[in-house]
Amino acid sequence: MKRLLLVICLLIAPVLGQAFEETLYKQHGEHKIFYSAFSSSFIAPDIAVANNIVRGKGKGLVNIAMVKKLGVGVPGTVTGTVSNILQQTQTLEFVAVREQNTVYYLAPFKFDNEDFLTFKIDVKPQTDNLSYGYNFKFQKKMYHD
Repeated sequence: MKRLLLVICLLIAPVLGQAFEETLYKQHGEHKIFYSAFSSSFIAPDIAVANNIVRGKGKGLVNIAMVKKLGVGVPGTVTGTVSNILQQTQTLEFVAVREQNTVYYLAPFKFDNEDFLTFKIDVKPQTDNLSYGYNFKFQKKMYHD
């Protein structure tokens, strides 16, 4: 019985690992597009002030970063929307944040407690060999702190 359980765990582990990895980023050609959405209260007050980020209950941020090599950001254009289950939609207005070799894009949005949100994102990396964009969506349930 223990041996059967061990075999099942060994067979499932790569599948679970791949599923977890796919939730961290999307692959688009040679680019990896990392994404996340979180409550703005996770940002320290001094960093929020320095980057003009409004913190508070019901205020979130979506973060998008495009990379070719890990640690080296790729500039580009990012647009998108976020909507709740009632199809109330907000347009995301992304601002580029540059730090050393990386660039990432932040956009604020509002949410209610336990809101199940769908983010639709369009990215177009600025590279010589990629002339088309990539769109994807992800979902996240947001909570007030």
